[in-house]
Amino acid sequence: MAECTQRDERTAPVVLTIAGSDPSGGAGIQQDLRTFSVLGGFGAAVPTALTVQNSRGVFEVMPVPIEHLDLQLEKVLEDIPVVAAKTGMLVNDEIVKKCAEHLDTFRPEFIVVDPVLYSKNGRVLLDTPGWEAMKEFLLPMADVITPNMQEAEALWGRPVKDLDDMRAAVVEIQARWKKSAIVVKGGHMAGDSVVDVVCMPSGGIYEITRQRVENPHTHGTGCAYSAALTLFLARGMDTIAACEAAARFMTLSIKGGFKMGEGIGPVNPLAFLRNEVEQGQVLRGLEAAWNLLSSYQCRALVPEVQINIGYALPYAMSVEDVAAFPGRIVGLGQGVARVGCPAFGASSHVARIVLTAMEKDPAMRAAMNIRYDESYLKRAKALGYMVAEFARSEEPGHIKEKEGSTLVWGVKQAMTNHESVPDVIFDTGDIGKEPIIRVLGCNPTEVVEKALRIGGII
Repeated sequence: MAECTQRDERTAPVVLTIAGSDPSGGAGIQQDLRTFSVLGGFGAAVPTALTVQNSRGVFEVMPVPIEHLDLQLEKVLEDIPVVAAKTGMLVNDEIVKKCAEHLDTFRPEFIVVDPVLYSKNGRVLLDTPGWEAMKEFLLPMADVITPNMQEAEALWGRPVKDLDDMRAAVVEIQARWKKSAIVVKGGHMAGDSVVDVVCMPSGGIYEITRQRVENPHTHGTGCAYSAALTLFLARGMDTIAACEAAARFMTLSIKGGFKMGEGIGPVNPLAFLRNEVEQGQVLRGLEAAWNLLSSYQCRALVPEVQINIGYALPYAMSVEDVAAFPGRIVGLGQGVARVGCPAFGASSHVARIVLTAMEKDPAMRAAMNIRYDESYLKRAKALGYMVAEFARSEEPGHIKEKEGSTLVWGVKQAMTNHESVPDVIFDTGDIGKEPIIRVLGCNPTEVVEKALRIGGII
């Protein structure tokens, strides 16, 4: 009988986190274990400390008795097949040395060190003797070290204020710990993008750029990033591919971050999982919308540029996260026909409408364009739909010059004076531009139903 190679929890790589416990669940071993599970790993955990913390910060830290930590590490590592391990908050020199001792003895394939120094509210999470012990005993055995800009300053010995500083720091830090790849994370640096700078033991320097997500709820960001990186290494990725995958994962996790308590809420690794799970649901939703639309004689709705319907993943970030119909939906006889089955990234136009609407209301994940007709607008208002307009003649020159920016600008303009996303956004066209009505909603079936009502078809 052929051997089955399908992966399940019995064949998932075992990854170990050695870090503090966060009773609020947003950081520490709780966030690490959540990340491991979301990405298909089996997580083991040895807590280094019990903390008193919530969304407002860390208030107390109680290190785990060293004898108990010693026994936990020994019993886990001697029995459980740990492929990769990561460290987080280690508190003091005793704990650092004990972790280094056991990791050196049992030697997982990969060791990732997140050199945690401070909490978000500025509390010291590793004392000065512990920091010196980390540099002497733990960092030399690390495969990857993942400092943020503040931690890179402590390792480099100079301020890290901008990208040039990051580039200089990562090279000099790597020169000290020659075995390790160094990843200086750029999340604390201002700008539209986040740049992580990686220096490999070979001397190669790489910059990984990702979209910045404006979300104040970022508790546990460093924990989730280092946990994701550890898991990707355990799954066989090379270091740069693992860093790139971890960066993409964190973009979604930060986008999914949510308010919990009165302070800074946690990042949400489940955002990644929800996007993965809902890909099929999005495509099925578009098929259902097509079946509804094509069951009516709706040729009158089709504009010269044809129809498309878009539906986004819950945490969509780009055009590739929005599914639509390749080749659009065309008029045929008294009805409509389609060129192909729905696919992700099939329409940049409708995707930009949806992505812009989602910035205001993440639930508004679908949009459809139909022919401009004043009677449609009158009927939409009579039906109680919120209708908004933008004027292409008012579009700034620098927007016109940038490919793909018109619809983003137009939808934002139309939403400016409305508390919620309008049901209908239209423009009356311009030279060479057909006037169009756009119908928006939470899902494509809702959008098609609105369009059929606006057209007087149902």
